[in-house]
Amino acid sequence: MITSLLWLTCAIVSADHSDRPCLVLITGASGNEEYSEQFQQWASRWEAAAKQSGLEIKRIGSSKEATNDRQQLEVILKQVSPKTTAPLWIVFIGHGTYSNKQAKFNLHGPDITATELNAWLKPIQRPIAIVNCASASGPFINGLSQPNRVIVTATKSGYENNYARLGQYLSETISDSGADLDKDGQVSLLEAFILASARVEEFYRQNGRLATEHALLDDNGDSLGTPADWFRGVIGQKKARGAKQLDGLRANQLHMITSAEEKRLSPAMRQLRNDLEQKLTELRTSKDQLPEEEYFQALEKICLEIARLYQQTDASPNDGS
Repeated sequence: MITSLLWLTCAIVSADHSDRPCLVLITGASGNEEYSEQFQQWASRWEAAAKQSGLEIKRIGSSKEATNDRQQLEVILKQVSPKTTAPLWIVFIGHGTYSNKQAKFNLHGPDITATELNAWLKPIQRPIAIVNCASASGPFINGLSQPNRVIVTATKSGYENNYARLGQYLSETISDSGADLDKDGQVSLLEAFILASARVEEFYRQNGRLATEHALLDDNGDSLGTPADWFRGVIGQKKARGAKQLDGLRANQLHMITSAEEKRLSPAMRQLRNDLEQKLTELRTSKDQLPEEEYFQALEKICLEIARLYQQTDASPNDGS
């Protein structure tokens, strides 16, 4: 009887997949009440933004009761739909540590490393955004960077281990219309990252303090990352040494709160649009190697295809997210 009940429970859990965008929001161990209040406030902003756009929300660490967050996170990641075009957002809010060349995020119970998280994410083929707002979070880029993933860390290395403020500002900018640099009516993760990083820099400057955190974004799978001041608008201007592509495109295609126009795109149309934007980025990168006429012909072709795609949405509205 017990075996049958266990089998039924596992079957229900394994079938609990959703093709909606999903936010897994982790509030780690705070250490004291002051940090606890701040972290819960930051998490509540992410949750409000996710609710506004109808995301499926999984919360970890919101209760003061003793829990094993690490085990709970592993179970949740086994439950999410592994193959869908809808993005999976994983946001870590709290403290981090770095020792023995290993970065960890502090959870209630055993902590988690980037290596462990990467193993749990391996079966998941959908687009993933991982935002680690903790101190000493930089090595999470090295451990998690892969194609079709966007990684944001509050620091550039594990040695920046002081309290990080990126989480506060990113929780504000993810739904701040003032962060909409390309004026498409929605705020992308890239745009939120750029504005949040600027606010972090401003905090240290106004208080006459040496900055102890330097956020990075990686979305091209090269494990190198790019700081916010390497972007002009939403276009990257510099690459890290050894990088073959600019960061930023994938991050600019991810939106926590989507515009009405974006909602009219079906998942297939959105994927096609994203692929065309990828081609556009690659074309711009190779501009100096192409004859001028050939470049502008290719540019016109891609832009017309994108325009036709949006024309289709006017004829057949879609509420896909």
